[in-house]
Amino acid sequence: MERLFLAGSGVFGALGVLLGAFGAHGLEARFAALPDGDARRAWWETAARYHLIHAVALGLVAVVLARRPESTALVVAGATFSLGMILFSGSLYTMALTGARALGAVTPLGGVCFVVGWVALAVAGLR
Repeated sequence: MERLFLAGSGVFGALGVLLGAFGAHGLEARFAALPDGDARRAWWETAARYHLIHAVALGLVAVVLARRPESTALVVAGATFSLGMILFSGSLYTMALTGARALGAVTPLGGVCFVVGWVALAVAGLR
């Protein structure tokens, strides 16, 4: 499982950098031309920030899991960080590109996944 999480950390990290750069450079003019462009730019920046933070957190989980492969809490942390990146950041990226505000209902589910991941990481640290 640690190999999967480490590979996922690398893939999520690379995508986070690429999407962050795309938002800062490739979408700047598009967002500036839209009436809600400032909101869309903010959504994109939030998505990229949380995406990258949790890609690093997933790598941390992988490294610690290699030393403690029996830890269910670490597996939960890695899985929920991964799901959180998909739900939280993915919904914000999609909202920014499409303007479909209904996707905002999905974003908090990703946020809950992030919180569960951090709590699971804390539990693993206390065991």
